[in-house]
Amino acid sequence: MWRMSVAPMMDWTDKHCRFFHRLLSQHTLLYTEMVTTGALIHGDVKRHLRFEAQEHPVALQLGGSEPADLAQSAHLGQQWGYDEINLNCGCPSERVQRGAFGACLMNEASLVADCVKAMVDVVDVPVTVKHRIGIDKIESYDFVRDFVGTVAEAGCEVFIVHARNAWLKGLSPKENREVPPLRYEVVAQLKRDFPRLTIAVNGGIKTDDVVQQQLNQVDGVMVGREAYHNPWWLASWDALYYQDGSIERSRESVEEQMVLYMEHEAREHGTHWYSIARHMLGLRNGLAGARRWRQVWSDHKLKTLPPHEVMKLARTKPVQAEALSL
Repeated sequence: MWRMSVAPMMDWTDKHCRFFHRLLSQHTLLYTEMVTTGALIHGDVKRHLRFEAQEHPVALQLGGSEPADLAQSAHLGQQWGYDEINLNCGCPSERVQRGAFGACLMNEASLVADCVKAMVDVVDVPVTVKHRIGIDKIESYDFVRDFVGTVAEAGCEVFIVHARNAWLKGLSPKENREVPPLRYEVVAQLKRDFPRLTIAVNGGIKTDDVVQQQLNQVDGVMVGREAYHNPWWLASWDALYYQDGSIERSRESVEEQMVLYMEHEAREHGTHWYSIARHMLGLRNGLAGARRWRQVWSDHKLKTLPPHEVMKLARTKPVQAEALSL
């Protein structure tokens, strides 16, 4: 299940993004944005957990550090039908640190173990952990090895490892994805030391060559921003990594299915197509006319048009398009 996955990304991997990605790959594991336990316990559960059946396999990522709250949230996740519950131990943002969760939890392996055990006790689906290889200037392999060993004893069998340290002070979340060096060899060592665990690697992966190299050393690869910015890459994954070439896709057919989805969302939930279209703007990257196609789908002046009309404009040659929009 963890062979290929798309990373949980705040403000990006919402249900509309996941529906789009599922049109490109039937088998890739998809993750929600991080949802805090407070948002589920005190907020609008349906808004945070609603998803389409077509999104399976799909995992819910939770943010929190109180075992009881995480158990309650994990139980909700299973009730709503998620295939996995994932605990965020990798996010370095100050907001997350103020909540005493995310990457700073790597300093408290026994607390993470308690959190995992509390969730494992109330759900039947896998409980997994996403974490870094270290925090701040701690670059000792022993640190991450002991973290994984302690949490595994609590019942976690799957670890998704971002192959960079998280610097809790002095770097923004964006800089934390770029400045600390990638050390894939640390993740490979974890797999050698814990052969019975499922270990997936995350961080800076942008090509099939790198994916193949990593799959020779670990069990799975999680791709983040590259999957979002160049989504058509996902269309090759079923054949390459799951030996399933049964579905032939075209960018045009995917766009058409997204328009049908936009119409359904508007009809059933009052969702405007504009908030959905933003996720597919990379669909035609690298093709002639891609820039103009993106401009049409992101043109706020066209928000009053139904999505099938916007698609028609996006596909029309510039001179004709100007005449149509008059």
